[in-house]
Amino acid sequence: MNIVKLNNGKVELRKANGSLIRTLQSSGAIDANINSDGTLIVITNTDGKVVLRKDSGSLIRTICPSNSVSAKFSWKDFIVTKNNGKMELRKESGSLIRTI
Repeated sequence: MNIVKLNNGKVELRKANGSLIRTLQSSGAIDANINSDGTLIVITNTDGKVVLRKDSGSLIRTICPSNSVSAKFSWKDFIVTKNNGKMELRKESGSLIRTI
């Protein structure tokens, strides 16, 4: 299983033994999380934007355009923590399910 490493704003996809597979994003990341099957990565950027990427590094879509501090997988959905302390449950398409 692969892991995601955040290194000075850079997001790296690595094997379980630590060897680098590829760099997914070269700068501006503050948080990154990989799904349970290792195929999707959600990245939170310094500008508060949350993006969804494939394990190949290609961008799928923007989940949340601004004011986010972190995003984690919750089954097939995402929990996005906003800078005001609220949490949003969002679908993989990016649409809002509810605010928590």
